[in-house]
Amino acid sequence: MERLDEETLRAAAEELAARDGRLAAVVAAHGSPPLWAREPGFPTLLHIILEQQVSLASARAAFDRLRAAADPLTPARFLDFDDAELKAIGFSRQKTRYGRELSRAVLTGALDLDGLREQDDDSARTALTSVTGIGRWSSDIYLLMALGRPDVWPAGDLALEVAARDVLALPQKPGRDELAVIAETWRPYRAVAARILWHAYLSRRNARGA
Repeated sequence: MERLDEETLRAAAEELAARDGRLAAVVAAHGSPPLWAREPGFPTLLHIILEQQVSLASARAAFDRLRAAADPLTPARFLDFDDAELKAIGFSRQKTRYGRELSRAVLTGALDLDGLREQDDDSARTALTSVTGIGRWSSDIYLLMALGRPDVWPAGDLALEVAARDVLALPQKPGRDELAVIAETWRPYRAVAARILWHAYLSRRNARGA
């Protein structure tokens, strides 16, 4: 399947900028967005589970503690941790369950992570969401960042909704369905449009922090 890299990302961002002046303004102000690539595999999926409904900084801190406690981080090693150990690392009871469900799915072959590379977006998403704890947002983030798919749109991402409100000069933050309709105009590079919006969101937040 087609996978974005630095070169194709820049080319796609330029094409979107030529088509949509609002995205062009972001690229002009902040440059082409980062690729934000992640290594495909079990650790990245666990990291994405940790990111569900918490800040990225909090999830990163927990993931770093996990990596320090388990090197290498494998499904079998994750299953060795007991509830108390995972709680100390930063896993809630629910995310402990999700991590174990993922570990078992990978170990039994119910989820073939290597095989996802050869599947189309819909098939790969179906395989991922068959595992308890991996919903639409988590599967789309994996497809977008770990597999580099160019046209995945992570509906329901709060940062995207906030960025869209500002970049598109909307009267209020759009809901997931409204924004998904807007994103249709950015095919076949919706994942690139998402990166441009995230780039705007983070650039403005960093500027406020400075």
